Amino acid sequence: MKACKSYKRGGRVSLKMGKHKDPKGGLTQAGINKYNKETGSNLKMAVTTPPSELKKGSKKAKRRKSFCARMKGVKGPMKKPNGKPTRKALALKKWNC
Repeated sequence: MKACKSYKRGGRVSLKMGKHKDPKGGLTQAGINKYNKETGSNLKMAVTTPPSELKKGSKKAKRRKSFCARMKGVKGPMKKPNGKPTRKALALKKWNC
């Protein structure tokens, strides 16, 4: 992993709701840019295209399938105690999982 000088291994990137986190799930473009700048990563926007419109075997289809497989295995509830969906549920919905 490429490491940025200001990023310490194991550190966290502070992302604010609204500006960096999308209320509908995932990160905004500003959030992705901030994360990539601070960590030296190469995050990309979510694949929000419906699976039926993706060409089978394309890079986007493979990314989507991989993300869905990983996220579905993450432990945790899909709803908060107040009945609202968790960030996990919102991300799965955004990626059409």
